Amino acid sequence: MYYENNKLYLNWKGGVVEPVATGENEFFVADMYKKLHFVKHPETQKPYLSIISEDDESKITYDYLKAPKGYKTPSTHLKEGNYEKALAGYLEIKEQDSTSQYIREWDFNSMGYKHMRKREYDKAIRVLRLNAELHPNSANVYDSLGEAYLLNGDSLKAYDNYKKALEFNSTNRRAKDYVDSYAKKLSE
Repeated sequence: MYYENNKLYLNWKGGVVEPVATGENEFFVADMYKKLHFVKHPETQKPYLSIISEDDESKITYDYLKAPKGYKTPSTHLKEGNYEKALAGYLEIKEQDSTSQYIREWDFNSMGYKHMRKREYDKAIRVLRLNAELHPNSANVYDSLGEAYLLNGDSLKAYDNYKKALEFNSTNRRAKDYVDSYAKKLSE
């Protein structure tokens, strides 16, 4: 939640919604179909946004920690090219919920290929390395990273990643062909 021009807004599921004030410290969010209010955690003194229970309005929950001023989401860090901060944020999300929609392997892979199509190989590599950190047991992650390194002209790192892809999926034809041809060149 944030204020802009004396109006309250909430970032919710990729969009911005304007909660309706129903009291001095109470808001209704139609997209959630919930009433919310601000509360302070008694032990940490951190501000939270709490969902007001329909059964017992006096019940206090600590549902959403209020982000500190200047807070940036991992996706914002990623867009700004702050890959280390993005990775730290995504790893924190993974620790809390390993199935979160915000750390899907396919999404990062797709982003990496988007950069490759634009010939932004360094960006592609950074995104795909982040994906490998989040999904270290995925053959697809290393296959894609190998391809990005190859397109960027780094045949040794391409070889290393294709080899890693084969460790997880020995039937990966592209990885096998590259590893075999690279090994053959080395032996000549």
